Amino acid sequence: MNHSTASKAAEHTHRFVLTLACEDQPGIVAAVTTELANTGANIAESNQFWDRQTNRFFMRIAFTAAEGTTKDDVERALKPAIDRFDMKTTLVDQAKKPKIIIMVSKFDHALLHLFYQIKVGWLDAEVAAIVSNHEDSRRFAEHEGIPYHVLQVNKDNKKEQEETLLKIVKDSGADLVILARYMQVLSDNLSKRLYGKVINIHHSFLPSFKGAKPYHQAHERGVKLIGATAHYVTPDLDEGPIIEQETERVSHAMSAEDFVATGRDIESRVLARAVKKHLESRVMLNGHKTVVF
Repeated sequence: MNHSTASKAAEHTHRFVLTLACEDQPGIVAAVTTELANTGANIAESNQFWDRQTNRFFMRIAFTAAEGTTKDDVERALKPAIDRFDMKTTLVDQAKKPKIIIMVSKFDHALLHLFYQIKVGWLDAEVAAIVSNHEDSRRFAEHEGIPYHVLQVNKDNKKEQEETLLKIVKDSGADLVILARYMQVLSDNLSKRLYGKVINIHHSFLPSFKGAKPYHQAHERGVKLIGATAHYVTPDLDEGPIIEQETERVSHAMSAEDFVATGRDIESRVLARAVKKHLESRVMLNGHKTVVF
């Protein structure tokens, strides 16, 4: 790289990610990329998908812009294309580190794995708070210097405690809530209010074995594969749009406890991958499904 090229690359240090969805029709890509080019942007990555069944078009573009270019500048430049094609868009400024809230009950393996991946730099996120219905993870949170909130939930105080959770989300500026084996069902109201912003790890390869103790259900049925599923939370229990899944082979010689131990590793990996994809704006909702770039 010569000095001139290196200087130009250095100028393009402001990174953005644009995602868009609209009815498919000719000219969408050309319109968007032309407007970006007019701002001096340099496209680093582009992915697109046409859902033939619904005739919906989805696109994700990662690009760099000249130093000093703001999010407002880019949004103004894109407005003609957005209006022309009636697009639903999201523009993320990657200079802003996303904030997450992790919710956990007694099993902390998924929580610890998320922290490790943040520590080594694979996940780019700031943990704004840990929320639990138990005291078990308080010592860990205090060691990490993370605010720890215990919200014990029962049928009488569920609404009140969920309002407290919403206040924590708002006050912390959290972009995502992660249910890292949080063993409480969120109410329909909360699921709707945080739709698309809550990821759950279910210890089963959905749609099989929903609800409680899925590994024990799988063991009783003599399955040969067990897995875990990361999905967005919706009012329908364990039926939200799926982001990531993984399976592992098991055998008749393994106990239900062996299934659980195997599952812990799968859950941790699957949840971390789903969180990473969400934070990088690689997941787009498509009805009951997702488009994952």
